[in-house]
Amino acid sequence: MNWYIKALKNYATFSGRAKRREYWWFVLFNWLISMAIGLIAGLLGDPFIMIIIYTAFILVPSLALSVRRNHDAGYSGWWILCPFFNFFLMFFKSDPEDNRFGPYPAETQA
Repeated sequence: MNWYIKALKNYATFSGRAKRREYWWFVLFNWLISMAIGLIAGLLGDPFIMIIIYTAFILVPSLALSVRRNHDAGYSGWWILCPFFNFFLMFFKSDPEDNRFGPYPAETQA
């Protein structure tokens, strides 16, 4: 949960780097929250409005985190415009050295 909150705190930070752990924990919590919203909204009868609201809320933090994750692997944030390449890029290891996007992210938990 700490990684999810860390990503939300950096909701519009498109510079810097984000480790794989931060990215995948954020993805996992987004998936779990989306499933919970879908189940609750389905029981209430109108699932789409709640999902649309959550998606709008999480759009900018997701984009910012994806850009920072690309930076961590040593690639430009513009690669998020190429979804298939970007998907595989999310599995790449971090560049263990400082790169043009910033210093190596600390190993401490969020």
